[in-house]
Amino acid sequence: MTEAFHSTDEQRSGAPLPHLQTVTFQQPMALQLGGTLPTVTCGYETYGTLNADRSNAVLVCHAISGDSHVARHSSNDKPASHGDLGRDEPGWWDALVGPGKAIDTGRYYVVCPNVLGGCRGSTGPSSIDPATGRPFGKNFPQITIADMVDVQAKLADSLGIEKFAAVVGGSLGGHQAMVWATRYPKRVAACCAIATSPRLTAQALAFDVIGRNAIQSDPHFNDGQYYDHVTQPDVGLAIARMLGHITYLSSEAMADKFDIDRHDPREIDTQFEKKFSVGSYLAHQGDKFTARFDANSYVNLSLAMDLMDFGATHQQRVASFAPATCRWLVVAFSSDWLFPPVQSREIVAPLTAQDRCVTYAEITSSAGHDAFLIESDVAQYAPMVAAILDPPGIRAGDDPPPRLDDQRILETIEPGDSVLDLGCGNGQLLAALRARGHQRLCGVEVRQSSIIATARRGLPVLDYDLNLGLPEFADNCYDVVVLSATL
Repeated sequence: MTEAFHSTDEQRSGAPLPHLQTVTFQQPMALQLGGTLPTVTCGYETYGTLNADRSNAVLVCHAISGDSHVARHSSNDKPASHGDLGRDEPGWWDALVGPGKAIDTGRYYVVCPNVLGGCRGSTGPSSIDPATGRPFGKNFPQITIADMVDVQAKLADSLGIEKFAAVVGGSLGGHQAMVWATRYPKRVAACCAIATSPRLTAQALAFDVIGRNAIQSDPHFNDGQYYDHVTQPDVGLAIARMLGHITYLSSEAMADKFDIDRHDPREIDTQFEKKFSVGSYLAHQGDKFTARFDANSYVNLSLAMDLMDFGATHQQRVASFAPATCRWLVVAFSSDWLFPPVQSREIVAPLTAQDRCVTYAEITSSAGHDAFLIESDVAQYAPMVAAILDPPGIRAGDDPPPRLDDQRILETIEPGDSVLDLGCGNGQLLAALRARGHQRLCGVEVRQSSIIATARRGLPVLDYDLNLGLPEFADNCYDVVVLSATL
């Protein structure tokens, strides 16, 4: 049962964050849905060194239950209150961020802020309302992801960062990254949106609605003003987290974890049902979550995620993404049913329709939504993150001469033609076309090694299976379609 109880949440705790920095903005902040916060504090952590021209900053945005501690700061990183001095305290994205990793803290200055509305260093419902001297509680105004991003923009200003080399995030963090790209387009060179969506499905909304109902109907919720009470709304918050964990895992992952010993649950001290192994796992996760998170924050943040909407139709999404001019990496996971791959393609389609430079990959994984945090799955998409951060890669002038068949194809393509290369391989033909001055180019591939190679050239490439068609592309949107390598 030890392995069955492991989750991407397992190493997180409510202990103080020893590397947390804070900045407070004294001017009142007007919020998107109305209401004002008199002051706003933003908690954050930084890694690496900002270079002289301040061009190497990368913003990492966390998911709903995350925090600023995205990675270890050193080999002996640990929370200040930790009794075991030999134990490292991992970050929630250690597999992606750190020395020599895809987001290399030896090259980049990484900033990871706690979100507005949370409970890990930034202003949220548990913060003190200056007007009353008590926690905001129910009086904390409803925020949006745009409000979170606005606070992060203020943080960037305070750090002297005019433009991020990339904004990177998964899940709710991916929503923040997309809002950055569309709300502050001149301040984002690249957007990495991982395991995310342009809006939540009705099914995903339903789980969040149940979670909020569980919290708000807890008899100890006290209309959100529970901070000075001995008993907190822990039952409701735990149930909300249990629901969340179900959505993070795939059916296959749950079967692997719990079917072998489904009638042999782990014995734990909990008030929740533990007749089955899956029940004791959920009870463990729910109880553990209440020790590090605030119920009001969960309500506020989940509703902010539910309210985010880039559009229900392709045309609406085209309009929503129109301001974004940066390079894009969009990553989905095959078994993610919370933010399924079809929703990632709903991000890609309006971007390709507007000639944006987009790389899209669907990673095969049985882990479900949690895959974006699991080391073995991170290893599959990390090279693409590294590629989007360093787009020139193999410059056109450094390429070997085109193959004979590519030379023949080049002879048939008129100067200035837009080209879609189906089965683009490592992007060599597209690179030759770019060197010749062609502006509108895109590749389609399914092999991840080829997708990475093409992305490293700074060329757009999409992970699409030609057997399933190309509905994301409108008729007559390219002058030339190349099928040579595919055939």
